[in-house]
Amino acid sequence: MAERGKAPPPPAAADAQLFGLLSNLLQQVESLTNQEEVELRAKIETLGLEVRKLPPKSAQHLNEMEIAKELDKLSAKLDDVDELISSTMSTDPHVRTLLSTTADVWMPVITATSDERRNFTSVAGEDSLEGKAKGPE
Repeated sequence: MAERGKAPPPPAAADAQLFGLLSNLLQQVESLTNQEEVELRAKIETLGLEVRKLPPKSAQHLNEMEIAKELDKLSAKLDDVDELISSTMSTDPHVRTLLSTTADVWMPVITATSDERRNFTSVAGEDSLEGKAKGPE
């Protein structure tokens, strides 16, 4: 943890972990169905790029109306992702099963606040470091 003198991993590490999981799940779905999910893969990659994108530096401060507009845009993007996931789950039982069985991995990441997410990534990073230090028993 951070109190042991180690800095927590950057939030980008949590994003990479989440999108790595999504990519692995997609590969499993593709291998189970023997179908390449080109559109879903492209959407996951696009979402990954969008998440990693740095906001442009603004010379002006946004007022409440501009902030509300930006939040509306982000909400619309989240609604699109929700629709994509919902429609895929309803049409593909393999996706539904994979998402259900791995919810304990991805749900905390996507529902957490930014502070909770930072804590989550520092704990996850330390667990993996401790596992590597112990080695096989």
